[in-house]
Amino acid sequence: MTTMRASPISFSRMTYRLHDTVVEWASALPLSIVQLASRIAVAEVFWQSAQTKLASWPVTLQLFAFEYRLPLLDPGLAAIMATAAELSGAAMLGLGLLARLASLMLLGVVSIIQIFVYPDHWAEHLMWASLLLLILSRGAGVFSVDHLVSRRIRAGG
Repeated sequence: MTTMRASPISFSRMTYRLHDTVVEWASALPLSIVQLASRIAVAEVFWQSAQTKLASWPVTLQLFAFEYRLPLLDPGLAAIMATAAELSGAAMLGLGLLARLASLMLLGVVSIIQIFVYPDHWAEHLMWASLLLLILSRGAGVFSVDHLVSRRIRAGG
């Protein structure tokens, strides 16, 4: 019984064709879909975090006083600022309203969490930061209030 082996040349050609097909397919994906998915993913993380803080404000204040302990900020003020930034940033990102500003604000939140609160969770923070940097650098995309406002301004009214 003999077995047939694919020659290295044909396997190589097949691999290149597969690679080219995948690259072609991925290149056809509209950036606006990626931007929308990025906005929704990050907005959900921060929206849920803010909802958790609001659900039990006394626990939130204790966390900021004893676990998070940000330097130079009163724990009550830090809790209010963090919750406001998460709520407003998440809502802005979800709508695509001033999305670059929201991204910048939430990048600040991520930086504070990374540096002062949970430095060992860098991989998760890097993922959030990567999505926020995409939005900061490329904007909210076609499916956003920012895009609608921009079109209206360019149309002259």
